[in-house]
Amino acid sequence: MGRVVIDVMPKPEILDPQGKAVVGALPRLGFDLFTSVRQGKRFELEVEGDVTPEVLAQARQAAEKLLSNPVIEDVVSVREASAAEARA
Repeated sequence: MGRVVIDVMPKPEILDPQGKAVVGALPRLGFDLFTSVRQGKRFELEVEGDVTPEVLAQARQAAEKLLSNPVIEDVVSVREASAAEARA
């Protein structure tokens, strides 16, 4: 069984209140090296068999049509899951 991972992020010009809340909380918890946070979404899609170029192309289409809102989000990554991701 194969797994495809899709990452979706808000477009750079879109405000990210969740990211702003996280970046504000990090220093209070002792994490002072980070200056910006953008929060996105991750999807994992399982398929029967191997992840082929056709599977990746169809996953990208699904991401662009259903999993993201193209007005405010970008599909930034569509890839086969790494071995560590596949075990999770």
